[in-house]
Amino acid sequence: MYLATTGRRDTPAPPRTGGAGRRVPGTVLALGTVSLVTDISSEMVTAVLPLYLVLGLGLSPLQFGFLDGLFNGAATVVRLLGGYAADRGRSHKRVAGLGYALSALSRIGLLLAGGATAGIAAALATDRVGKGIRTAPRDALITLSSPPGVLGRSFGVHRAMDTTGALLGPLAAFALLWATADAYDTVFVVSFCVGLLGVLLLVLYVPGHGPAPAPQAPAPRRRKPFTALRDPAFRRILAAASLLGAATVGDAFVYLLLQRRLDLPVSWFPLLPLGAAACYLLLAVPAGRIADRVGRRLPFLYGHLALLGVYATLLAPAGGPAPLLLVPVLALLGVFYATTDGVLMALAGPVLPADGRAGGLAVLQTGQALARMLAAAGFGAAWTLWGPGPALWAAVSVLLLALAGGWALLPRDPSGAPAPEEPGAQIPERRTA
Repeated sequence: MYLATTGRRDTPAPPRTGGAGRRVPGTVLALGTVSLVTDISSEMVTAVLPLYLVLGLGLSPLQFGFLDGLFNGAATVVRLLGGYAADRGRSHKRVAGLGYALSALSRIGLLLAGGATAGIAAALATDRVGKGIRTAPRDALITLSSPPGVLGRSFGVHRAMDTTGALLGPLAAFALLWATADAYDTVFVVSFCVGLLGVLLLVLYVPGHGPAPAPQAPAPRRRKPFTALRDPAFRRILAAASLLGAATVGDAFVYLLLQRRLDLPVSWFPLLPLGAAACYLLLAVPAGRIADRVGRRLPFLYGHLALLGVYATLLAPAGGPAPLLLVPVLALLGVFYATTDGVLMALAGPVLPADGRAGGLAVLQTGQALARMLAAAGFGAAWTLWGPGPALWAAVSVLLLALAGGWALLPRDPSGAPAPEEPGAQIPERRTA
């Protein structure tokens, strides 16, 4: 007798819809709640930081851009340390908690820094380091607590809750500024308190680590940070993600192009990301469920086709009502993130061993982030030299080439969650006494 399963061989396959076997684990819901609360705290500060530093303290846009870009780049490297530390001591919760706590403490740093550039730089560095440390251990906890067949849904639920916080944070910040007559200190204090609440939720409701090894199994070897690169399937996923990341110009440029095309007032500019985030929130869970059903390779690639649609829409001839350009661009950008962000983690997670998962995911996230940084720098240089139109055409060409490369590189079914139509996914049922 044969049963199509997604992992365990001694249990029948869970039903396609409904049923306990398809529910999102409690650990994922707890981590989603932590991320929701923490993102409210983070986005409260992110929304007002440019205004506070440039208008309130008198920093030039160049100074602010240098500080922000420098520490965002540093955070991508810190992810490797966070992933390695989590795997080394099987301390995913502890390392993630350290990252969340550092981000919360950075709000007090901004409050105490006053107008001192060195203090502001230290606070921003602390926040970015905290974010970099916690990302890989958190995503590893999601993969370790979820059956392979529901990984897409688990990441979809987590990312939807995370994005809810990203939507609520700016609204809370602007409400506080309106109620307190632009008292930025109030925003920092409230953000710190909300961040501490996130740390408390992590401590109380998130299990400490992934499943313990079997008693009869030997103690796992301590893995080196780049051990994951020895696996051919993981190398192909990393190469495809980095290649496609190198064709992603960055959200900031998309919003700047929208603002230029539509001649939007500057006061409306901070609201543009909320449109894409709202679409991401609505589609994250459905996209994860689809990825669990059909495999994660195709949704990840099709998500980049949505990004190609963003570029093509921005290249469309000018004219017509503003919503005809604004709505498709923001909606397609939301589709892009819903079908790629969590889906990529669900694609790569099962390829990695449990005792090296955080480190492997950190390598993947770092490679993709560095590729996107290079893409943003390249697009900015092309815009400066050629103008926005030719630069966008170049981005379209690069993305088409990257899609072809990603199609060739990505393994057919590295996740262990086969598509329904693949008969080879069936495995014999283990006989029991």
